[in-house]
Amino acid sequence: YLDGGVLFDRIVKKTYYIEKEAGDLVVIILRAIKYLHDMDVIHRDLKPENLIMTSKDDDANVKIADFGFAVKCNGCNITTQCGTPGYIAPEIIETKAYGKPVDMWSFGVILYILLGGYPPFHDDNQRILFKKITKADYQFHPDYWRTVSDEAKDMIRGLLTLDMHKRLTVDQALAHP
Repeated sequence: YLDGGVLFDRIVKKTYYIEKEAGDLVVIILRAIKYLHDMDVIHRDLKPENLIMTSKDDDANVKIADFGFAVKCNGCNITTQCGTPGYIAPEIIETKAYGKPVDMWSFGVILYILLGGYPPFHDDNQRILFKKITKADYQFHPDYWRTVSDEAKDMIRGLLTLDMHKRLTVDQALAHP
């Protein structure tokens, strides 16, 4: 029984997570993604609304939900366009063949939101939003990011990398300082 609501609502309530809180949550989410990836499952729609908190009092226990776009695939080259616009990886937008790295891009967006309190890519016009995503056009605004460590920003950069072959894998993200 999960009565903690979705991560999105928790972020709205808190505005943003301090880095220590986010770190505990990040490890749990990454371990869940690792489990999926080790089973050759790609979620393809990771976002705070699909991360369910197990308790109202615990900010670190979370479950991944909504496997409607998930696909089982071992090294395959998928080209299906799916996902939620603000979290979708550039290779999906550009209809390039993709795999597990699309989940890591989405996780990078989630991490950015957790630490900054706002999304890295935003525009009401989907065409402009997709252009920002395909150029990785985001920044760490000093007013919101001055208290966030260089290591956390480095991890986000490693996740929001256009070249999916250079993007951090789940194992690399788990090992990141």
